[in-house]
Amino acid sequence: MQSGRGKVKVWRLDFDLSAGRGVEPLMGWTSATDMRQEVSLNFPSQEEAVAYCQRNNIDYRVREPKKRQIRIRPYADNFGPGTVRGPGTEPL
Repeated sequence: MQSGRGKVKVWRLDFDLSAGRGVEPLMGWTSATDMRQEVSLNFPSQEEAVAYCQRNNIDYRVREPKKRQIRIRPYADNFGPGTVRGPGTEPL
């Protein structure tokens, strides 16, 4: 299985939830009183995101991206014993 890496070259600013969400009693919809929790801002670099927070007096915390672990598997492992399946996905 492969996992894509699209849209990972941006830094995102998410605001903390200052007020919880509530359920509207008549229709049962979820609502919030703080609109900042609905907003997320994207920046091309970490420096620009930090500068924006400092310019606007926003408390921030930087989470560094996780180191990606690459497992190298030979293509032949897809056809090893117990992995080959026939019609209807039953083992051969």
